[in-house]
Amino acid sequence: MRIKGNIGEFIELTELKSDSCSIFNQPESSSLSILWFQTNNNDFIIDGKEYSFSKHQIIFLTEFHKITVLRKGAIHFLRFNRPFFCVIDHDVEVSCKGVLFFGASQLPIINILGKDIEHFQTLWKMFSIEMRLKDNLQLSMLQMMLKRYLILCTRLYKEQYKLSTITKDNDIVREFNFLVEQYFSTKHTVSDYAKLLHKSPKTISNIFSKIGLKTPLSYIQDRKMLEAKRLLYYSDLQIQEVAFKIGYSDIQSFSRFFKNQEGVSPSVYRETPHLG
Repeated sequence: MRIKGNIGEFIELTELKSDSCSIFNQPESSSLSILWFQTNNNDFIIDGKEYSFSKHQIIFLTEFHKITVLRKGAIHFLRFNRPFFCVIDHDVEVSCKGVLFFGASQLPIINILGKDIEHFQTLWKMFSIEMRLKDNLQLSMLQMMLKRYLILCTRLYKEQYKLSTITKDNDIVREFNFLVEQYFSTKHTVSDYAKLLHKSPKTISNIFSKIGLKTPLSYIQDRKMLEAKRLLYYSDLQIQEVAFKIGYSDIQSFSRFFKNQEGVSPSVYRETPHLG
């Protein structure tokens, strides 16, 4: 079911059956999607990498993720666009920018366990009921329920990935990730992002280390690799053009970077894209 507003905003709540795959071939501009798997044995290729998802796992996708379905069961599918609810503008309310969306070079995945399953199921049921109601408060109610859904997911992500309870440090990491998402093709050093954050590179590195994360440089390199893989797998661009799009002026430097990260050359990866 899909609800539309007067200025192009929409939210979509759908129960995808095992044979419902066409929705993944229809990306919508400025939209975000959340997939909650209701059965086991879900095999996808996302951005050229193979994944297997189990019951009660949730993943978070933007319009830019490239998805191929190999096998799937039932899924609770939620999609909304920026005019309906902007996670960037409302970051102070849901705190998922740079965590669930816009900043993770690796696909964000959470597991719903124990008592949380009932909590999520109840919220989904209420969501579904509200989608069927028709009054002038419907959009506001749906926005409130979406915020609740995002907050629950963000809490689980932080808990499961053992993110720091120090809010200030978490906020710097999230903002760093978000900036990398915006500038990865033009800014390639920790110093570049430290300037944008008005911090020293050492301070940024110390925060990542204190929280127990990989180095900030690794996040920059991972995001460049993600884009390179997307372009190699899903586009017909020449390798030199791919190199240029992620900030390399010559193919040799790009090829060295790619092989150091992936273990194979860009041309070999293009031939067998889900090596990594």
